[in-house]
Amino acid sequence: MGSRLFQNSCKTIKKKYSWSIFSVAIIVLIFVSLASVSPKKPFLYKIRTVVIDPGHGGQDPGTIHPTKKIQEKDIVLPVALELGATIKKYLPEVNVIYTRTTDTFVELYKRAEIANRSNADVFISLHCNAMDIKKDKKRAEVKGLEVFVMGPHANQENLEVAKRENAVILLEDNYKKNYGGFDPNSPQAHIIMTSIQNNYLENSLHLATLIDKQFSERLHRPTRGIKQAGFVVLRRVACTSILVELGYVTNDEEVEYMTDTWNQTLMASAIYRAFRDFKNEVEK
Repeated sequence: MGSRLFQNSCKTIKKKYSWSIFSVAIIVLIFVSLASVSPKKPFLYKIRTVVIDPGHGGQDPGTIHPTKKIQEKDIVLPVALELGATIKKYLPEVNVIYTRTTDTFVELYKRAEIANRSNADVFISLHCNAMDIKKDKKRAEVKGLEVFVMGPHANQENLEVAKRENAVILLEDNYKKNYGGFDPNSPQAHIIMTSIQNNYLENSLHLATLIDKQFSERLHRPTRGIKQAGFVVLRRVACTSILVELGYVTNDEEVEYMTDTWNQTLMASAIYRAFRDFKNEVEK
């Protein structure tokens, strides 16, 4: 009897200590594993690529001054090239890509393809605005920078701007096939496609705000605020994207300003500073 109790006690002690040894072994293995793994650095988002899109070009002149015949495409191209050159000079780590560098026509869907194919982080499309002054001559007095992001039309005026810019697709061959049957003259079509860019809306609005601030506070230029509308050129771009209307071609004062070489440099510098500040804030 005593011998049996002794044997049972030994088994209990052996079982108890075997579990203790097993537990200690597991803990040791965990610490060894943790010690052997070097701590990973936190992921830091970097803006590596910006695509600059001078609107229109080639057989598409964009808006035209009613008497001076100054064309939108000839204003935005030098501003775009100056903007890219400034980014390359002061932010050499950023890859700058243009949708066009000469007076050539590039379809809107191809501009988006250029951005997506290059894994762009930011897409900046440059344009000039206009008013239909045939209906009301007082509209020739309207002026100011406007920055658009993809979104619903807040009013009829925003819709008209989007419809005018989107009408470019009518110059393209097979535009119905390229844009899935999209009709640039249909208000309903513009409304439906505005939900696609919601993923990038916050950053797009922030960059737009910085540009508006640079023009108003540094250049002392009139601005008409940040707006949302449905632009085909922004629809398929998978990144932060904005469309800048530098001013009104139908306003004599603004046409004179926008066609001046030095002022084009100033406008490019203002957009560069906004882009630089945006980059610094996002990467923090």
